[in-house]
Amino acid sequence: MTMVATPGTLTASLKVACPRKELYEAVQTVGHAVSGRSTLPILSHILIQSEEDGLRLIATDLELGISCKIPKERHELSGTEGAARAMLPVAEIFEIGALTAPSKTLSEVLGNLSDREPVNISVDKSHTIRVKSGKSDYKILGLPAEDYPQLPEVQDSTTFSISQKLLREMIRQTKFAVGTDESRPILTGILMVFDGETLRFVATDTHRLAVKTVTIKEGKGSQNAIVPARAMNELARLLTDAEGDVRVVLSSSQIQFSLPGDTEIQIIARLIEGQFPNYQRVIPADHQKRLTIPVSELQRAVRRASIVARENANRIIVRTDDDKLVLTAESQIVGNAREEVQITREGDDVEIAFNARYLLDLLDVMDTEFLHLELTEALKPGIVRPVINAKTEEEAADGGSTLVPDYLCVLMPMQIV
Repeated sequence: MTMVATPGTLTASLKVACPRKELYEAVQTVGHAVSGRSTLPILSHILIQSEEDGLRLIATDLELGISCKIPKERHELSGTEGAARAMLPVAEIFEIGALTAPSKTLSEVLGNLSDREPVNISVDKSHTIRVKSGKSDYKILGLPAEDYPQLPEVQDSTTFSISQKLLREMIRQTKFAVGTDESRPILTGILMVFDGETLRFVATDTHRLAVKTVTIKEGKGSQNAIVPARAMNELARLLTDAEGDVRVVLSSSQIQFSLPGDTEIQIIARLIEGQFPNYQRVIPADHQKRLTIPVSELQRAVRRASIVARENANRIIVRTDDDKLVLTAESQIVGNAREEVQITREGDDVEIAFNARYLLDLLDVMDTEFLHLELTEALKPGIVRPVINAKTEEEAADGGSTLVPDYLCVLMPMQIV
């Protein structure tokens, strides 16, 4: 089903009733695409329109669009588990049409209504929306639905499907490295590289680089695309661990994510134009030293040492001492910190400095018990990789993917002073 609104069909005559919870959640879902800075008043609104099988809500700021549906009926188990599924009404449409309502106002009103009564919404020819529930009765000033911008239809030259869980994990393990400098917009998104068989996410702010790669079972075409971090964050917020695949469609300028489920959530985003840096040149080809470090112990040690390090550019010095990793931080304002972590070392002793915040960002998304830290020299980048074990491989298989050289993060060192 298309999510594009046809101007000629948007008549100001909508009359519907919905459970408050479903309507509020739908408004919250699409409301994240509402513009807070646009000079176009209608972009602060949500479009609500009737469809043959339910109620469609759409919001856009012209860069990002989110759509979802409240179906006319939903399936629900009746009686004991395993009993026949009953069809329960959700969106009751008494009069077809469309309206736009200010997102913030509608969300606040719905958020404070009771779940005991359904919410009735209607609109008149002056575009005034009436919201009634129990003894509550509101009139909210809307705008003409026919003026609401259409969402683009994304041509499916490149498509693939990926499980919700795996896609959310890919976003989580790369988005922390996305740049925030608006003067370099090319770095404010995640590079998506799809070759028909493998999917790779890449993010960098020039101080660190995160790369996550998985194998895709179903897909066609190949394309590189830079997806804005905001779109990825909104997508990650809506993804769950439930079964079902996300269908991804790519064109030269747009990307569309279609989530599984009765609500038919879709996210459309404009891609960032430009050439992403050659990230492969940043990844060291080999290493002279490799440390195997327990993730949770290192995380706790870095977090404690960062209390001192944040007063000195977040600098933490890391050096080996036999089978120990010694972390130190120093500040003329606070004092000194020293932590030790048991490790396994391959190669000579090493001393190198890293930004504590960058280390913590990375350690927060490491899901394995141990990691490898691969190093060459004190002023050369280090590579962090998860230590893959049998359990990790089994979980990857459950997610509908096989492990490729799966995940790595490159960290630029700091000057030791």
